[in-house]
Amino acid sequence: MSNVVFQVNIKGHRARPEFDLSTKSWATWCKKNNLEHFVLTEPIYDLDYMNANWHKFFVLELLEKQGVEYDQVCIVDADTIVHPRCPDFFNLTDGKFSVVQSDGCYEWVNRSIGSYHTYFFPEIYLNTWTYFNSGFMILNKKHRDFCDKIYEFYNNNQQKLLDAQKTFMVGTDQTPINFLTRQYEVELKWLPNAFNLHDPYRKDLLFIDPSNWWPDDLNNLYNSGYVYHFNAIPKNHLKRDAGYWIQRVFNELYEDKS
Repeated sequence: MSNVVFQVNIKGHRARPEFDLSTKSWATWCKKNNLEHFVLTEPIYDLDYMNANWHKFFVLELLEKQGVEYDQVCIVDADTIVHPRCPDFFNLTDGKFSVVQSDGCYEWVNRSIGSYHTYFFPEIYLNTWTYFNSGFMILNKKHRDFCDKIYEFYNNNQQKLLDAQKTFMVGTDQTPINFLTRQYEVELKWLPNAFNLHDPYRKDLLFIDPSNWWPDDLNNLYNSGYVYHFNAIPKNHLKRDAGYWIQRVFNELYEDKS
């Protein structure tokens, strides 16, 4: 059985052309490490009903329907680039639902936790230091029932979830998944943040302002982790958005090395 990297890259729904570079980087890394790589490009539900972010939890069902024999599956967002020298993180999971702590914007995390606690999970309490970013998660066959529970929760609360997202601007799947892992007592394994180096702007790893005191290179980024997650990048004077950084990092790590 093989381990699998799975991504959602559904065209026409907030997808960027640069996301294809993300999937290309992961395909290259998987081939190098004798792993399987799958990309979901077509929606399972109408996207007006279910945001593309929620589609990733269909992965175990999809693999089973295709007759794919797998051991573990890493679900990773399409706004990431993996370093060619990234070690095989599947060896670190101990067979648990494996995640990386969200250490980006704590104001957003606290607001999101508070909103979902009030309107969906009043009996469950989370804190920032046990809250993970859902852009990189590793699961396995024993989590199949948990994935079903996720969609049961979504289908039972679909309109309420959409209303909460629009009203409080607190994301889509990430915080509900955090709460649901606690509700169903899913055992978590915390991996080093090197495997989901998210929110790089707030970590001063990107040069996006002429007043920055560090050089306009990516050495600090490369020295800080292996999986670069270009979320939460604000508008800036240099017009360096997520697409710019995905393209630049891909070119430096893959195109310039070929």
